[in-house]
Amino acid sequence: MSTQQPGQLGPGSQPPPGPPYVPQVAQLGGLPTPNPDDIISGILLAFFVAGAATHMTIFQINRRREHKFIFSALLFGFCMARIAALVMRIVLASRPTNVSIGIAANIFVAAGVLLLFIVNLLFSQRIVRAYHPSFGWNRGVTAAFRFLLFSVIALLIMVITTAVHSFYTLDMAVRQKERDVALFAGTYLAVLAFLPIPIVITAVVWPRDKQLKIDKFGQGRLRTKVRLLLFTSTLLSLGAGFRIGVNFSPRPITNPAWYHSKAAFYCFNFVIELIVVYVYAIARFDKRFHIPNGSKGPGHYRGLNTESEVFGRAEEDEKEKRPITGPGEAVDTETGEESRDLGEGVDNGRGDEDGDGDVEAGNFAGTEDGHSAESRSSVQKPAPGPEVV
Repeated sequence: MSTQQPGQLGPGSQPPPGPPYVPQVAQLGGLPTPNPDDIISGILLAFFVAGAATHMTIFQINRRREHKFIFSALLFGFCMARIAALVMRIVLASRPTNVSIGIAANIFVAAGVLLLFIVNLLFSQRIVRAYHPSFGWNRGVTAAFRFLLFSVIALLIMVITTAVHSFYTLDMAVRQKERDVALFAGTYLAVLAFLPIPIVITAVVWPRDKQLKIDKFGQGRLRTKVRLLLFTSTLLSLGAGFRIGVNFSPRPITNPAWYHSKAAFYCFNFVIELIVVYVYAIARFDKRFHIPNGSKGPGHYRGLNTESEVFGRAEEDEKEKRPITGPGEAVDTETGEESRDLGEGVDNGRGDEDGDGDVEAGNFAGTEDGHSAESRSSVQKPAPGPEVV
């Protein structure tokens, strides 16, 4: 039985032409060919172009309303990175001997998904700050999240450097070290993709201080945000886990395994990511995960989260034209609108029945406790400023 490692030259064999050298181990997705890679890549390319246009349109509309939500721009950037990766793969299918194009395609495939990891990690931080304001805004917790974000940049540099250099050397000792770096980085990123799941679940089930209300943010129920984040994080974890599993099981280029197939490559990379891109767009995550500008501590998510800041002045004015009235009674437009704003999730002292900061609208039907809705909604607002991570 031969002890030769994948990619190692046998006795008397001639070195491949280069540099850059063609990899001697099986690659995920294999070498692209015009049929079927051009067709599959073209279809995925169209979906990513539509996704990029959708998220940039949402970003520009919100920007004109002074609703700053940079995550829409990040998903636009992610879609553009995937477009570049697919274009490189189509070009490589026509020029299979051009190793430089293959290097560029591999880098775009490996680097693009990091943007989605960053988005979900920041969303999990907002969930923690909503359920546990004092803990979530603690300097140590904030520093831990920032460390994770900056570590992604460091790992990206490591992965790109080792991946490119591996194409320009035949030294097996050097290649082994570069492989170790790649395995460490891939494992770290797989953990990072999975990390929002335990963070969010722990934040939801961990007993919280009853004296502090849930710091609800954005539009919709908080439990819906939790489910949305858990769903997308599970998909991204599946893709990241599959990729690192393939790297831990190298095969010679002449004997690839089933997990090197084109179907596995496209499904566990592009299809999973497309689902995340469109789920966030359809669910309008720009409204659900919005936090007010200038949020710097406990209570700021709730205190500054006015209707006009989240949805634009036009939508608030439209609501003012449709006051809710009962049979035979007239309700003042301003007072009625104030009550509906409170109904978005501010506790009036009657308790939060479902435990996620969302209180049924019936709890705000009147002012039986003798206090006006206007007095209950008064919150100290800090000076506006940029969003704080």
